[in-house]
Amino acid sequence: MPVFYDQMNNAVNLPETPSRIISIVPSQTELLFDLGLDGHIVGITKFCIHPEGKVKLATKIGGTKQLNLQAIHKLQPDLIIANKEENEKSQVEELMKHYPVWISDIHDLHSALSMINKVGEITGKQTEASTISNVIFKCFGYLKPTNKQTRVAYLIWRKPYMAAGQGTFINSLLNLCGFKNVFAASRYPDVSKEELVAADPEVILLSSEPYPFAQKHIDEFNEMLPHAKILLVNGELFSWYGSRLLHSPAYFNKLIDKLTAM
Repeated sequence: MPVFYDQMNNAVNLPETPSRIISIVPSQTELLFDLGLDGHIVGITKFCIHPEGKVKLATKIGGTKQLNLQAIHKLQPDLIIANKEENEKSQVEELMKHYPVWISDIHDLHSALSMINKVGEITGKQTEASTISNVIFKCFGYLKPTNKQTRVAYLIWRKPYMAAGQGTFINSLLNLCGFKNVFAASRYPDVSKEELVAADPEVILLSSEPYPFAQKHIDEFNEMLPHAKILLVNGELFSWYGSRLLHSPAYFNKLIDKLTAM
């Protein structure tokens, strides 16, 4: 029986190539579709929104942290794709009692590319996965990072404010862009208004997810830090670590150019 190892170094035993796959991670759901596994994806979360035309056909099995285990059991998957950070440990451990569960652990571009290749291997789509990961790697080679070490705060939540910090995938991409994260001491710190002012970032990036920051929130931060540059950014391109990374470098280059021109 073939044995595969996930990014938590767990052994995942598969008697044959899986044909009934459930993904409980949005960015990895998109990857599975891009690998050409449309006919084998039987269950996804309500937050799996890409590819838009295809996700509608798969059964929804709850949210990433609130899975409907009964719905999953009805689907009888032969592989579940999960993630250490995005899914609840207790629920994943319960699923592991019944099904092969492959868990990713992503913290930088290298681990994201490794995940893509390993998912391709376990699903019988090695060639397709290798093509995607190679193109992503090549695209990041065209990234033109700022050489100013611009001090940046990347906010993902409001009331309370929450930033993406040290050890996160978002932080690793900020570093690749040449940005210096002013909140790099912990992973997702709650940040008070006073702490944000004291950190004095040159740039505040307001993510489109998980909190849907919008234009109306720019005024809020302009009052706090009138000298900072404030931009709304596409959170998917900073935090989705699957095939969506194909689009991230070009987006980052445009963002860096825009900040330089402000």
